[in-house]
Amino acid sequence: MSMYRSVEGELAWTDLHYWTEQVQIDVVAMHRELDHMIGFLPDAEAFLLSLRRLEKRVTILTNAHRAGVEVKTAKTGLHRQVDRIVDAFEVGWLKMRSEYWPTCQELVGFDPSRALYIDDDEQCLAAAEQFGIRRIFHRSKSSSQASPVPSARFHSIENFQSILPG
Repeated sequence: MSMYRSVEGELAWTDLHYWTEQVQIDVVAMHRELDHMIGFLPDAEAFLLSLRRLEKRVTILTNAHRAGVEVKTAKTGLHRQVDRIVDAFEVGWLKMRSEYWPTCQELVGFDPSRALYIDDDEQCLAAAEQFGIRRIFHRSKSSSQASPVPSARFHSIENFQSILPG
């Protein structure tokens, strides 16, 4: 854990190649072997379809390493349901870092006053709020296997459908 904590908040924290070197195990291959555990949260696909019907631009912002994103998109087809997936390595910072947001805005091109940002990580939400993202929701159920854990700071939602209009 001390090795893990020593790079927390840095790109190395989610860098699969870094961890492969550190632990001498092919972490990307492990992701591929465990792809049966990868899937959408129960209401995520319906939410993405609803956003499409509303003609909203949808960009996934992830701290995941590009190699992990490739495994996930190969399994789920998520990349075909959104306009873009931006990993932290493309931005150069993790989402909980204040440096992430202006760089991401330049890269993606979004208006913070009109953007909707949903995350299960309160540090990422806090950084987005500090940057000026107006519509922020905490996803209290980060996994289909986990129990909901509401945020004391941000408005928590258990499912995506609860924030759709109508």
